[in-house]
Amino acid sequence: MADTFTVQEKPLRRFCEQVLTKLSVPAEDARVTTDVLVLADLRGIDSHGVARLGRYVNGLKQGTMKATDQSRIIREAKATALVDGGQSLGQVVGKKAMDLAIRKAQDTSVGVVAVRNSNHYGIAGYYALMALEHHLIGLSMTNAGPLVVPTFGRTSILGTNPISLAAPAMKEKAFVLDMATSTVPRGKVEVYNRLGQPMPHGWAVDETGRSSTDPARVLNALAKRLGGGLLPLGGEGEELGGHKGYGLALMVDVLCGVLSGAATGLQVYAEEKKPNVGHFFMALDPTAFRPLDEFRRDMDRLARELKDSPKAQGQDRIYVHGEKSFARTEKFRKEGIPLDPKVVDGLKKIGTDLGIAWSA
Repeated sequence: MADTFTVQEKPLRRFCEQVLTKLSVPAEDARVTTDVLVLADLRGIDSHGVARLGRYVNGLKQGTMKATDQSRIIREAKATALVDGGQSLGQVVGKKAMDLAIRKAQDTSVGVVAVRNSNHYGIAGYYALMALEHHLIGLSMTNAGPLVVPTFGRTSILGTNPISLAAPAMKEKAFVLDMATSTVPRGKVEVYNRLGQPMPHGWAVDETGRSSTDPARVLNALAKRLGGGLLPLGGEGEELGGHKGYGLALMVDVLCGVLSGAATGLQVYAEEKKPNVGHFFMALDPTAFRPLDEFRRDMDRLARELKDSPKAQGQDRIYVHGEKSFARTEKFRKEGIPLDPKVVDGLKKIGTDLGIAWSA
């Protein structure tokens, strides 16, 4: 692709880690935060990749994100825990919380950890994937700042509130669902705005609450809180199931926000100095139900049944969630990660400001 800039993974990681350590983030925490960002790019989720580094740089400079990990366990039982993130980097808090859920699942078959007072944690899939290394099923969710309008509404109240679930297979790739509960992320609307092109119907509504194809109008209304916003999965109204996407987004807010005591709805990011984002993590041991190899074998059988089924006219392949991302990761590790030139310029500027040479 001529309109992208290809960067090798190792120097990109090194650059991001240097930026974070320069801002007083301990080396291991800088590594974890970088790992989440780079994995997003490797899996093709470039809206949440190194393009977001500036957000963390600003957060660290302004003090809304704490450079050293302030998270602590507030309540704990055999299979559960509540963690206060202490406004630390969401990736650092998220990894720690998922590690705890995994340890609990290894002890008691299930581990559930809810988090409050955290920050943006990157891709939900990162934490669900962690469970696979231990042959566990992983679940990860987070609430986010208001961008999504409820069905029949005209003001954004909920976040894009992603859900990720990963389950191990045997010869097939693991099942990895990693999705926002909105039709699209805000980044896709921004892409159409940059190109000066109308976006598809059913992605977002303007301040009247009706579906709009004008990205500039939607983004302007969102920025000024005039109304409008992204539509829940399924789109406008109930005809195509928009109320189901709205319900999923609300479910995420219940588990991440209400359960943990984090901010919910309009309160997420309402306070400039305290975003108070909530996360929810679960690890589940399949061997509590049946032998692991039986579970993994049946995951393979189910995946093959889907992929071997008749294809729609003009289509030659059916995918199972995660397959495309695993293939991209392999390709980008070998050939380099494609980045938008504007993203590269942004990274170079961050480097210049902090006195760190761009070597990727």
